Amino acid sequence: MRQSLDIIQQCLNQMPSGEIRVDDRKVSPPSRHDMKSSMESLIHHFKLYSEGFVVPAGETYVAIEAPKGEEGVYMISDGTNRPYRVHIRAPGFAHLSGLNMLARGHMIADVVTLVGTLDLVFGEVDR
Repeated sequence: MRQSLDIIQQCLNQMPSGEIRVDDRKVSPPSRHDMKSSMESLIHHFKLYSEGFVVPAGETYVAIEAPKGEEGVYMISDGTNRPYRVHIRAPGFAHLSGLNMLARGHMIADVVTLVGTLDLVFGEVDR
C-alpha cells in the first residue's frame, strides 16, 4: 500500500501544470465559459454531441487489462461518424466458457456455486 502511494505521489509531482484537455476541436468540446459567450462554440458543442466526429476508415482491436481480465473492443469504421461494426469482448465471457470444464463431475445444483465463484455478470456476457 505504501509503495502504491509513493507511485501516486511521484506521478502527481511529475504531472505538468496547465490544461488537461486536448486542443483538437474535432474531438474536444468548448469550455462552458466559451459556450456562454460565443454562439459558434455553442453550435460546435451541439454538433459534436449530436453528430459525433468522423472516425477514419479501417478496423482496429484494442485490449485493456480490466479488473476481471482482458476487455477488448473491435471496431470497423467506414469513414463516417457512426461505426460500421463494434464488438465488445467482456472479460466475463472467457470465464463463462470455462464453466463446462469446471462443472464436469458435479451436480446441476453446483452450477449456482460455480457461477458465484467465477463472479460472472450476465449482462456483460449476454450475446
